[in-house]
Amino acid sequence: MSRIHSVHIPVMGTAFSIDTPLKVAKYGIASVISLVDDTLIEEMRKFYSEKTGAPYTAITKYEEDFRAKRITAYLNLVDQIVKADFKKIQDSAFEPGSEIIKYFDHLPENSPIKKDYIEMLNTADSTKKLELQKKLRARMKPGSIDVNIMTKLDRVNFDSKRNELPSEFSDALAALRGYAQSQLHSAIVFSAGINRRLYSYAEKFKDFYADASGVIKKKIILKVSDYRSSIIQGRFFAKKGLWVSEYRIESGLNCGGHAFASDGFLMGPILDEFRKKKNELVSSIQKLYNETLTKKKMPTFAKPHETKITAQGGIGTSKENQFLLNFYKIDGTGWATPFLLVPEVTNVDAPTLEKLSLAKEDDLYLSGVSPLGVPFNNIKGNSSDAEKDARAKAGKPGSACPKGHLVSNTEFTEIPICTASRQYQKLKVEQLQEKKFSKETFQAYYEEITKKSCLCHDLGEAALIKNSIENKNSKHFVAVCPGPNLAYFSKISTLSEMLGHIYGRLNLLNDTYRPNMFIKELKMYVDYFIQEVQKSVEPNDKQIAYLNEFRSNMLDGIKYYKELFPTMIEETENYKQRCLFELEMFNQKIDDFVEKHAAIFKQSLPELATA
Repeated sequence: MSRIHSVHIPVMGTAFSIDTPLKVAKYGIASVISLVDDTLIEEMRKFYSEKTGAPYTAITKYEEDFRAKRITAYLNLVDQIVKADFKKIQDSAFEPGSEIIKYFDHLPENSPIKKDYIEMLNTADSTKKLELQKKLRARMKPGSIDVNIMTKLDRVNFDSKRNELPSEFSDALAALRGYAQSQLHSAIVFSAGINRRLYSYAEKFKDFYADASGVIKKKIILKVSDYRSSIIQGRFFAKKGLWVSEYRIESGLNCGGHAFASDGFLMGPILDEFRKKKNELVSSIQKLYNETLTKKKMPTFAKPHETKITAQGGIGTSKENQFLLNFYKIDGTGWATPFLLVPEVTNVDAPTLEKLSLAKEDDLYLSGVSPLGVPFNNIKGNSSDAEKDARAKAGKPGSACPKGHLVSNTEFTEIPICTASRQYQKLKVEQLQEKKFSKETFQAYYEEITKKSCLCHDLGEAALIKNSIENKNSKHFVAVCPGPNLAYFSKISTLSEMLGHIYGRLNLLNDTYRPNMFIKELKMYVDYFIQEVQKSVEPNDKQIAYLNEFRSNMLDGIKYYKELFPTMIEETENYKQRCLFELEMFNQKIDDFVEKHAAIFKQSLPELATA
């Protein structure tokens, strides 16, 4: 499970990375598949079975436990294809243009195996050269085929007679079971916070436990926002006798997809806390872990299992990438959004790809289109939003809700429905009409109701379009979820080029001024804070406390960065001075805004205007 690349490709939507392991795992690169959309997963299994000649028997929605079975079958197929492709590369000749040459050329220059590869290339003695090649082949590994479950997406399911099925048939638990029953030796990423029912269910599957030699066939990765949540979730698993093998720190706002803002905690200070307290984290969980294993009468371990700390969200240059690895001593980084511009890695249809490549900062924004009520990174003018807005304008708002993975609302129905659905929006608009609002007020509420998009369907469409997969829908409308980092990349690139950018061999940034990733995140948090204050016309004491803590955490982060940037020895003096200037600018912006709006705090926090 140890990885030869320091970079991984995180999950992107439901479609964009649904088959990414088939494209990059053979080169030793880890990537992540979303398990949300089992309908798309089944369509992709059929597509790749036909493409590779693998046997295919459809798993229909009328079969018992069809969701888990579809996921297991697809993951097994992906694993088989990756193993076959990797073996071909491993057995190929070390000659110009070959796949094995590409495998090693992709590696970072500071990789030990890359250095041995360079030595082999420079060796003139043919016998020694062959011996070195043999050793290199033995050290090659495919990239991990990891999967993701967004823990908040845990729909309760019903049988054909509308009777509620047992909890193990909920969306998240069925997805976990589908992964657990697959032949994969990889990891599952849990994102979007703790789901106790889901986490407890993992206890039922032996592949999540370490064997007597300490090997864990299916590892657990937690996507986390801070150190505290890592301890809480790590301890929860330890009490089940399960080990968390990686804590994947993601920026709250400077990311793609759904954005889960922290209370003003910034990424730099969060990473620093992990740097200082990693040993404390591991040792405290190790004690609880062994206690649980003892109770279960299972082997205990004198040494903790490997525990990785990785980071992702807004990384854009090789210097930033290397700084994170060197200064914070993390084990790897994740790059997602830039790979949307790499057609050989991700599924993006041609019109959307062009829109992404032309995107500017103002085209990328945090939207309210998600039925989950969570801010969602979006791009203006995507075809999903265009179709949704056209339906609303015509007085026929909402989606048919063909998949229903985001159902959560019970305002009008006993069984949850989706706020993006035609059913919900019709009922909500009828309720709105009864209130006899003015035309302007009605329109404002109407737009708020109808802005929700059918994400669980539209985020899957790009894979069908790109691969010319026919389904029942004659029209496709694509939702896409890039992070703000996309504004600084415009070139539609190859895998080799993107890895070259990440590892410092070339530069793919466009001419748009790009602030340091920490500064960019700070700007987003300042903007978010301002919006939160403006929404709180008459805040109660709890809201005031939240806003004050948010502000305090941002200012603490700024203070931390003022000490950090001068230590970046790889950056120029001009770069560091510019970062310090930007920090001071945002510090002043916070102070000026709070002073201007001090009245809304009702004198509860008089220090706000002067701090």
